[in-house]
Formats: sequence, C-alpha cells, structure tokens
Amino acid sequence: MIITALNCQPITVLITNLIAAKKYPQMDLSRVGIYGGSAGGQSSTAALLEYGDFYKVAVSDCGCHDNRMDKIWWNEQWMDWPVGPHYAEQSNVTNAHKLTGKLFLCVGELDKNVDPASTMQLADALVKAGKDFDLLVMPGKGHGCAESTYGRCRRAKFFIEHLGQPVKR
Repeated sequence: MIITALNCQPITVLITNLIAAKKYPQMDLSRVGIYGGSAGGQSSTAALLEYGDFYKVAVSDCGCHDNRMDKIWWNEQWMDWPVGPHYAEQSNVTNAHKLTGKLFLCVGELDKNVDPASTMQLADALVKAGKDFDLLVMPGKGHGCAESTYGRCRRAKFFIEHLGQPVKR
C-alpha cells in the first residue's frame, strides 16, 4: 500500500490507515510506503523517523526538513513564535539517526520555494549517522520536480524495489 502525505502529520495518516485496514482486510500493512512533496516531503521522511515500525519506505520530494531554515511566516502558523526547542524536536535533521526503512530523497537544484540546502542538511545528517538512503538531485529543476515523468518513474521503481510488486486480489 502506498499513501500520500499531504500536509498531514504521519500519526494522522497512520491512524487513518489502521482504521482503513480493519474495513479492508486485503490491505497489507507489512508493506506500507508513503510519499509527499514540500510539507508532505517533510512528513513522509518524518514517518520513517518516528513510525518506522509501520512505514517501510518513503519518497520525499523537496521537503523542508528543518523548519528553522524555512520561511518563518509559514511555520509560525503551525509551530508558533518564537522559534524554540520544539523546532529542533520536529526537525528531520535532528532526528536523522532514527531512520529505519528505505528513504529516497529528491530535490530540484533550482527550487525557489524550499531551499535545496534543507535536503542537503538532512543528507549530511544521515551520512553522519551511518544511515543508507537514496538521493536524486534534478539539475535545472525546481520545486516539485519529483512530479515530472522521470520523477514519477523513479518513485514507482523505488516502491516496487523495496515493497514488491502490487498483489492482485
């Protein structure tokens, strides 16, 4: 099963899927992947960091992985002001050492909405923590580059490689 993280917290998506699995027993909860872009990219990575026992694979496009480096007016809506310890506690960079499962990060070199440095800081923290992950930097592309034909193909291949082929019921 593959789900999309929009602007939802991973726990909200997790609970929704557990409820759905009771209604639809054909859902295989041992093979759950999640993907998202922008805030959803941040959330899909956080899903593996915080709920790796449920989520097995994540594809994260152009995520702002540390809200301390994003547009402060955007984050104030959800995280309040001033910037405090709760910003670090919610940072994928701070929590990179918790990674379980398979993570594919994608970022456009020319993203003008979320600074590509956010993804690079996460990649650096994952390397320092000795975590395996995949990283695709798309030259000349901007925000949401994983929704290009090439990006969608890479996402599909990543899910099939790590979750297996869809099961016909």
